[in-house]
Amino acid sequence: MKVTVLAGGVGGARFLLGLRGLLAAEPGDHEITAIVNTGDDAWVAGLRVTPDLDTIMYMLAGVNDTVRGWGRAGETERVSAELTAWGVGWPWFTLGDLDLGAHIARTSWLREGVPLSEVVTRLTSRWPIGARLLPSTDDDVETWVEVDDPATGIRSMHFQEWWVKHRSGIPALRFEQRGAEGAAPAAGVLDAIRDADVLVIGPSNPVVSIGTILGIPGIAGAIRDTAAPVVGVSPIIGGAVVRGMADACLTTIGVETAADAVALHYGSRAGGGLLDGWLVDTVDAGLVPGIEAAGVTARAVPLWLRDPATSAALASEVLSLAADVRR
Repeated sequence: MKVTVLAGGVGGARFLLGLRGLLAAEPGDHEITAIVNTGDDAWVAGLRVTPDLDTIMYMLAGVNDTVRGWGRAGETERVSAELTAWGVGWPWFTLGDLDLGAHIARTSWLREGVPLSEVVTRLTSRWPIGARLLPSTDDDVETWVEVDDPATGIRSMHFQEWWVKHRSGIPALRFEQRGAEGAAPAAGVLDAIRDADVLVIGPSNPVVSIGTILGIPGIAGAIRDTAAPVVGVSPIIGGAVVRGMADACLTTIGVETAADAVALHYGSRAGGGLLDGWLVDTVDAGLVPGIEAAGVTARAVPLWLRDPATSAALASEVLSLAADVRR
């Protein structure tokens, strides 16, 4: 079975861990491909940093920091401290020393002309991660946020500044994926969508993670055209975000922070949207009839990814719903 997953950072990584564990116990040959958001990427102190790709790589490799939820386990931060002393980079965006090794290697290869997709292959080959990671694009696409800053008025800042430094506390007026209009899907992305047996829209931020992937010309169209059933997992449980500040992003684009509202935002494939199926948490079971009335087959199942067992159980529910949709 070939399963392709659109993914952001932590939520996408946890789902992929469960999917990997589930398929490893199933007979037959299986292939997992993750198409990963690159809108969070940034140039920091002259280095190309790819937060979502790295988060998924580290988590699948088992070398992630499980306490902080990002970066490498056993990190030190001596280099970041030196950069701050020199006034270089973003002092509020800490890069660990081990993590910096990946950023230096990546930047070196990129400056040699190696495309990001090949760079990711080189980096992930270090560990048996059990999945193929693809950036959504090899081109530089970054999410910027236009904010209404009480101190300075309307201005634009990189998504990382809004998200990490300001914790989305400054009202956002709109999101801009700079470079997306002229970007192309990375090598292998359209094939992974076309050849999938199941395509999953992971439980990641619908606006700045999944939305940025879908903003790369050609990707949304390929999802609409794929023969595979397309199943999404709600990142909203009981009217609240599972992780991060996706509610602030949804509010900016006029979408309610609710599992059914996000499903309607993606839309049904029968109506020109993206979804065949949608999973909500059991606390949102009352939303299922409304979602199905909009043309999307829905189920209420436990969505909290607390450990490998619950992550694998969710992955099983995704594949089960995909099978029902296919039938």
